[in-house]
Amino acid sequence: MNAFAAREQFASANQASVEILTTLANNAFTQLERLTELNLNTARAVLEDSVAATKTVLAVKSPQDLVALQGTLAQPMLDKAVIYGRGVYEIATDGQQDIAKLFEVRVAELNQTFTDALDKAAESAPAGSEALFAAFKSAVDAANSVFDSVSKATKQATEIAEATVTAASTAVKGASRKAAASKKSA
Repeated sequence: MNAFAAREQFASANQASVEILTTLANNAFTQLERLTELNLNTARAVLEDSVAATKTVLAVKSPQDLVALQGTLAQPMLDKAVIYGRGVYEIATDGQQDIAKLFEVRVAELNQTFTDALDKAAESAPAGSEALFAAFKSAVDAANSVFDSVSKATKQATEIAEATVTAASTAVKGASRKAAASKKSA
C-alpha cells in the first residue's frame, strides 16, 4: 500500500508538472503572437507614415517650408515609438503576471501538500519529536513569509514601472501638444 501511494503521488506530481509546463508554453506562445502582431502593425504604420512623409517632402517648394516641415515629420514617429514601447511593456507585464499567478497557485498547493505530509508524519512519530516537527513547520512558515514578501515586492516594482511608463507617455504627449501649439502661433 505504501509503495502504491508513493507511485500515485509521484505520478500526480509529474502530471501537475506537465500541466504547468503546458500552461507556461501556451502563455509564451500567446505573448509571442501579441508581440508579433504589435511588430507587424507598427512596421505597417511606420511604412505608411514614411511614404506620406516622403511625398510631403517631395512636394516642398522652398527651404523655409522644408524647415517648417521638419518638426511635423518627426512627431508621428515619436508618437509611434511611445505607443510601441507601451505595447511591449503591456505584453511583458501581462506575461509576467500570468506566470506569477501560476506559481503562486502551485506554491500554495505544494505548501499544503507538505504541511499535510508533515502533520501525518507527526502523528506517527515517537514521543518527544514534537519540537522537530514544530521547527519544520516554523521553517515552512518562514519560507512562505519570504515568498509573500518577494511577491509583494514584485507587484510594487510592476506598479512603479507602470507609473513610469504612464508618466513618460504623458510627457511625450505634452511635448507634442506644446510643439504643435508653438508652430501654430509662429
